[in-house]
Amino acid sequence: MARRFSAPYQSEPVSSLATWARNLALFSVIAVVVSILIVRFGFLEMKPALATFFGALALAALSILVGLAAFAAIWQNGSRGMSRILLALLIDAIILAYPAYLGLQYRKLPPIHDITTDPIDPPRFEALARLRGGEGTNPAVYAGLYSAEQQRLAYPDIETVELEVSAQRAYEVTLALVNKRKWRVVDERPPQPRREGHIEAIAQTLIMGFREDVAIRVRPDGEDSRVDIRSASRYFDSDLGSNAARVSRLIDDINTAVDNAKPAMKKPPPPPKAPAKTVKK
Repeated sequence: MARRFSAPYQSEPVSSLATWARNLALFSVIAVVVSILIVRFGFLEMKPALATFFGALALAALSILVGLAAFAAIWQNGSRGMSRILLALLIDAIILAYPAYLGLQYRKLPPIHDITTDPIDPPRFEALARLRGGEGTNPAVYAGLYSAEQQRLAYPDIETVELEVSAQRAYEVTLALVNKRKWRVVDERPPQPRREGHIEAIAQTLIMGFREDVAIRVRPDGEDSRVDIRSASRYFDSDLGSNAARVSRLIDDINTAVDNAKPAMKKPPPPPKAPAKTVKK
């Protein structure tokens, strides 16, 4: 019986619009993957990568429109192709979901790209400065007081890390955490009696792999130490909160690592009890 009822439907032609909707969605997936590979491995400059990525978003949007037209056509003439439309819409939703989230973050967060624990005297980019001098890149100098004020309002918890350990120990803990994150370290100088510790590294965003530069300074503070961190996007005026999240997580991990490394305080042994006095009767 099922074969008898399905036979007329199976003989209907597949909607060409449904096929186009699916193909456009698949093309958009390929374009997204290509754009990510371009950015992560530096095959081309940033502009071609962004052009490819936005082209993929345009294909996904066009696929949705074609899919809706295909749905209307199928509703009218009874042709096949609903499975292709549903597949296309699923792919389009997955592709457009993350850019939509980033759009909401752009409206919510301040348009800044340079985050530091010390806006008055931020750690400097030295080895990384030459990588921030190309066309379209943000400069190596700190973004300025406007950025500092916006950071204070949006991320008030980002402050200098004050540790009750020596500068050498603070440097070792910080460098170990940087290496654990697999950031590409381009410069590392341990603290000396007349020189502060300095680390420069390149981090990448999770999905697109955009480069964001990190500079860390370790200074002695008597027998203790102070660690200042700066993370700045190499491209774009807004980082959508990525640098602040990176700095906050590193601050928490430094504090946790130092606290866990402290030896447990040994309780002093209790004083011996005085012998009980005997009373002669």
